[in-house]
Amino acid sequence: MAKYLTTVVETYRVSTEQEATALIEEAKNDPSYTLGKYTSERKERKSKGEVIDEFWKVSLNKIFNDIKEPETNVNITYEVD
Repeated sequence: MAKYLTTVVETYRVSTEQEATALIEEAKNDPSYTLGKYTSERKERKSKGEVIDEFWKVSLNKIFNDIKEPETNVNITYEVD
């Protein structure tokens, strides 16, 4: 049985809009995949009506192979710092 990785969705939390924009630009320029859909949105955490935390949520849809005609085997490794 052959299996091919086709798509991965990664979700990141960053502190500022500038970091969100930089992360998206970095993903656009990475030659190891095609960046499909991407989003960034500002999020707030509130307590008793007051904003206690603010951050940006960035989602990246990375396409490695066409689902109909995959060409390459891709192995992804994640490391935790």
